Amino acid sequence: MLSERRLEVLRAIVQDYVGTEEPVGSKALTERHGLGVSPATVRNDMAVLEDEGYIAQPHTSAGRIPTDKGYRLFVDRLAGVKPLSTPERRAIQNFLDGAVDLDDVVGRTVRLLAQLTRQVAVVQYPSLTRSTVRHVELLSLAPARLMLVLITDTGRVEQRLVDCQAPFGEASLADLRARLNSRVVGRRFTDVPPLVKDLPESFENEDRVTVRSVLDTLLETLVEEAEERLMIGGTANLTRFGHDFPLTIRPVLEALEEQVVLLKLLGEANESGMAVKIGHENAYEGLNSTSVVSVGYGSGGEAVAKLGVVGPTRMDYPGTMGAVRAVARYVGQILAES
Repeated sequence: MLSERRLEVLRAIVQDYVGTEEPVGSKALTERHGLGVSPATVRNDMAVLEDEGYIAQPHTSAGRIPTDKGYRLFVDRLAGVKPLSTPERRAIQNFLDGAVDLDDVVGRTVRLLAQLTRQVAVVQYPSLTRSTVRHVELLSLAPARLMLVLITDTGRVEQRLVDCQAPFGEASLADLRARLNSRVVGRRFTDVPPLVKDLPESFENEDRVTVRSVLDTLLETLVEEAEERLMIGGTANLTRFGHDFPLTIRPVLEALEEQVVLLKLLGEANESGMAVKIGHENAYEGLNSTSVVSVGYGSGGEAVAKLGVVGPTRMDYPGTMGAVRAVARYVGQILAES
């Protein structure tokens, strides 16, 4: 276990290196931070931190920089989440409140996160598998053609065409719409199939084939969206950190193009807590020089998806964590109210 003083030295090294981009020496630490000890004592503390693997000497200069292990300890024990200012919170709310639909919410969220953190922002669309049905609309397009519109609690809208073997009257359509919604509204997608299984039997013989076609289309819609969707923004921000990537930025850019990689980085959507993966904690080799800060968002206190940022390990962790958490909270409120 490190002493409190050595923890303070590590905190100071992380803060200075993130702020200055330069390796940190003992003299600079004693001048900039009220550590209450001599440069010689700080040098001794830095030697211990280096032996323990929390800091490293990048080249022959006297300065040191944090390692992945050092950043990990900083995040776990030393970094409080920096709260956003009142103007920042108001700006977030005003920007997101202008969204007109789910795509707009996600798009605005990506742009906002990238601007606030100056990192790459990644936002996962709410997953249908974790959604509930808000409404099912049935519209007649022609005597034997219908449109099924599925609206989820997160504001997602899916539309499907249903071709019928015979004409389906407006009265029958209204009856089906009412009965269907009475059974499925407020229900999780996974609960819907058994709830509608016997619905065709409650209709007249001549309507049952059409009712089954509508139900088949509905159930296909509930399961076919298994592929998760992501939106990414702010990739150009990485160009500001070229020297933070030891060899080249290319592996990072290639990884950001792989949706499966990004989904794994964000983690399971039902995990609502803040997660910070640092450097080599990211399983994908191309992202070993980056850190990922992510959190779940959703309505009603339950996470339906994740959002977060990707940037170099030399990151303002308190500020980034605060921004990610604040944006997730506002997006959740918008989904709950939409």
